[in-house]
Amino acid sequence: MSDPLRQAKRPVTPLSGPYGHPLHPALATVPIGAWTASLVFDVGSRLVHDPSFLTRGSLWLIAIGVFAALAAAMFGFLDLLVIAAGTRAFRIALLHMALNLAVTAGYGAGWAWRALSDHYDQVEGGQILLSAVCLVVLGCSGYLGGRLAFRYGVRVADETAQAEGFTVTKRL
Repeated sequence: MSDPLRQAKRPVTPLSGPYGHPLHPALATVPIGAWTASLVFDVGSRLVHDPSFLTRGSLWLIAIGVFAALAAAMFGFLDLLVIAAGTRAFRIALLHMALNLAVTAGYGAGWAWRALSDHYDQVEGGQILLSAVCLVVLGCSGYLGGRLAFRYGVRVADETAQAEGFTVTKRL
């Protein structure tokens, strides 16, 4: 195993999670879930008689997603530090980070747009469109994150460590 590959598997600090179990992917599930649910609430606000509970819920979900995304970004940055500069994995990681930051900024702007509107009627079409576009970009970024982990093995345990899980043991 080459040194850059070995380096990309090890945490730069214990804060980023133990070997073979990084915190960034686990934390990333929170904004993904919150923002997906917010879009469901947005669409629902267009379908019910009294949409105020859905528009308020969506506003909260977007805020939760933004704060969780910033936390996930901090841990993702720690994972970025272990990837050798100039490699394909590093370029993909930079694009993954840029897309995620753009999505977070988009949701932050969407939150401000909603919060400043001072009404809780159904969510406006433009706000729904912004959320949908952000989710599409987030999906593209998630694909890149998956490529980093599953194709290039960034912060994934090496095959020797993985083999422990496939050792057949006798049960007594």
